[in-house]
Amino acid sequence: MDSDKIIAELNFKAVRSSGAGGQNVNKVSSKVVLSFDLFNSQCLSDDEKTVLFEKLKTKLTSAGMLILNCDEDRSQLKNKEIITKRFLKLIRNALIIPKKRKPTKIPRSVIEKRIKSKRNTSEIKQNRKRPEA
Repeated sequence: MDSDKIIAELNFKAVRSSGAGGQNVNKVSSKVVLSFDLFNSQCLSDDEKTVLFEKLKTKLTSAGMLILNCDEDRSQLKNKEIITKRFLKLIRNALIIPKKRKPTKIPRSVIEKRIKSKRNTSEIKQNRKRPEA
């Protein structure tokens, strides 16, 4: 995955932001909307596309578009940087394939310790009974 090529495929749109900012909010488009077309991407292989589709199913639209918003800062440029970093982190984390878990055998000492404690508990309970006459 080449991040420079992916960044070139991103589409940014500036929109008026809601929230704090006073009159600035009414005049300036500081919110940034990032959209990325997963299926028509040239820089991702088919395998990477299928992995991303599986992992990011909930974040994708029905057309296979990934849409992210950022209106954290009053500056459009900073919002663009934030959303780009967030997007790259999301893609990198989704492409990581977790290692398969190797099931391990329970050690003999652990099994023996458990059985010994069961015997102990059993003896204690046996000793609570009334002696037979």
